[in-house]
Amino acid sequence: MTEARTSAPLFGIKVLELGHIVAGPTAGLILADLGADVIKIEQPKVGDASRNMPNHGSTFFFLNRNKRSLALDLKTPAGLRIFEQLVAKADVVLDNFGPDQLSRWGVGFDWGQKVNPGIIYCSIKGFLPGPYESRPFLDELAQMAGGLAYMTGPVGQPLRAGASIVDIGAATYAVLGVLAALLQRKSTGVGQLVASGLFETTVFWMGQHITRTQITGTVPAPMSVRGMGSQMGWGVYQVFDTRDRRQIFIAVTSNRHWVQFCRALGLTEWAGDPELKTNRQRVANRDRINARITEVIAEMNFDEISSLLAKENLPYAPINTPRDLLDDPHLQKGGHWLYVKTAQENELRVPTLPMTFADEHYQTYLQPPRLGEHTDEILTELGYTPSQIQELELGGEIQSDGGMLQIEDGGGTDNAT
Repeated sequence: MTEARTSAPLFGIKVLELGHIVAGPTAGLILADLGADVIKIEQPKVGDASRNMPNHGSTFFFLNRNKRSLALDLKTPAGLRIFEQLVAKADVVLDNFGPDQLSRWGVGFDWGQKVNPGIIYCSIKGFLPGPYESRPFLDELAQMAGGLAYMTGPVGQPLRAGASIVDIGAATYAVLGVLAALLQRKSTGVGQLVASGLFETTVFWMGQHITRTQITGTVPAPMSVRGMGSQMGWGVYQVFDTRDRRQIFIAVTSNRHWVQFCRALGLTEWAGDPELKTNRQRVANRDRINARITEVIAEMNFDEISSLLAKENLPYAPINTPRDLLDDPHLQKGGHWLYVKTAQENELRVPTLPMTFADEHYQTYLQPPRLGEHTDEILTELGYTPSQIQELELGGEIQSDGGMLQIEDGGGTDNAT
């Protein structure tokens, strides 16, 4: 493996990623950043559809660092033979294709276990077992069907979140399953099939609302109607506008916070008000106190109010755009960016994984690969000679370093998630 991080937690683990767009590549990215050798298997001439989507390739560049690209046609006998050789030496096969797609290609879990009893298959699907399991599904559909869009948008206007959170969430749970299976394999010696579902991921996130529905017997109103503080029941828990046309979210979540908050804003008469002493009382007076807070903050610039809140160690947050995050001092000074390059050698900042290890630091040891960039290298590792590799490429079974193709239709149609 090129430039491997030998001290990384998953060094020595070999992963075959049959992933495209977001869900599968996210799971592969997590494993790769943790040190696994992730081989991204892509269809020759087409590749991962995210290479050519109309978002300037941003999805691809974010989710495919630290992987090697093998352009391999699994629909050919030669492609299947190569894949079998890879599975024999691998630890994990990861996919987010449509229901039973791998079985239709003849490389499903039952086949994989015969090749390698210790292999772990991980599938990210639209649905886990049940009446819906054969349906194709997508992130946005999961947000709608799982209740998240209802809770997020205004009444009658379901609204998806501003990121592919269900794809990323389901991928994260899939990786958790893979790690558990790897741990169990140490005692059993055999692998297993792990799966995560987009729908079930969303439903899991809705657990608080589902539980409340049963307790109260009523369907909760969307968050936009109930107000930001209503879920947890805080008196001050919302967005305020500053004089310089910025916005700040302030959260007063304890009686100590309340005293400090009143001191920061000069509202000293409220700090000792017996009618505002507890959070329950502040919730009862929410409209009155938030109207006054709105007036006070409207007379301050963002830097002024944020400085006062920081001095009192109170919870607050700016309402940031993606551009704002690129200049965020915590992300810059805390080492929470990695750098990747596009096909045109433009350098991009991308977020690291949101977890740390005491003695480990994430790094970009492989750039997002060109389509088939590592085909020759991987086949050489399997024992293929240069002449055999050339013959396979001439036959269309593989492709070596095809670059970032521009494809009008955006890629394949086997999408499950």
